[in-house]
Amino acid sequence: MLDPVLLVGDHVRLEPLTAAHGPGLAAAAADGEVWRKWTTTVPSPAEVPDDIERRLRAHADGRIVPWATCLPDGTPVGMTSYWAVDVVNRRVEIGATWLGASAQGTAVNPEAKLLQLTRAFDELDCIAVEFRTHWHNRQSRRAIAALGAKQDGVLRNHSVMRDGTLRDTVVFSIVRDEWPAVRSGLRARLDRA
Repeated sequence: MLDPVLLVGDHVRLEPLTAAHGPGLAAAAADGEVWRKWTTTVPSPAEVPDDIERRLRAHADGRIVPWATCLPDGTPVGMTSYWAVDVVNRRVEIGATWLGASAQGTAVNPEAKLLQLTRAFDELDCIAVEFRTHWHNRQSRRAIAALGAKQDGVLRNHSVMRDGTLRDTVVFSIVRDEWPAVRSGLRARLDRA
């Protein structure tokens, strides 16, 4: 479950994260200044090397599996992870995901999720995959719902944001029995891309 594997589709490559992705990820964070959004945690271009190091340490500690989200030519456009890896209960959260502005609204995110969900359900035999986002991040909530995930609930005042505000965290999930329909929906979306 913790093995960082390369996941490749037609529109995106999820490459195991390395420090070498740093310059490209700094450019992606600068794209549309996505790091300035108050409803999410995206590193500023200058913070990207430290964020990569944090994710690599968390992977070494057995807590996450981090990827650089790249275009087919290898250009980094964001990051994503299996977060809160729970080997015993065969659950993961797909989280700490962000994309530069020019990659948003394209086939990149749905295909990245299809690749991550396929690995989770078909290769790792997960029982459930979870997603979490800020209550006020309506764009993220719509994107998660469009994947076919169902809202489980809201964790009120769940965490403190960089600016000191309290985040209400919306929790979504896809369970194993829902996976075939979710997979079909994602494939249909990609066929239209």
